[in-house]
Amino acid sequence: MAFESFAAFLVMEGHGPYVWTCYGVFFVLMGVLMLLSLRQRRAVMNACRRRHESGQERPASATQPTASFARVEVSQD
Repeated sequence: MAFESFAAFLVMEGHGPYVWTCYGVFFVLMGVLMLLSLRQRRAVMNACRRRHESGQERPASATQPTASFARVEVSQD
C-alpha cells in the first residue's frame, strides 16, 4: 500500500485538504447539475404533455415565419 495508515492517506503529505476539498466541490456540483437537469427535463415533459393533450401540434409561434429573405442586386463598379 502506498500509505502507512488511513490517517496518512487522508493527510496525503500535506496535500489532503486541497485534494479532499476538490473532490467535495466536484461531487456537490455534479449533484446540483443532476438535480437541475432532472427539474428541466420534468418541466419540458410536462409542457409537451400539456400541448399534446390540448391537441395543439406546434406552438403558435412556430407557424409564423421568423425571417424573410429578399434578393439584393450587387453592383461592381
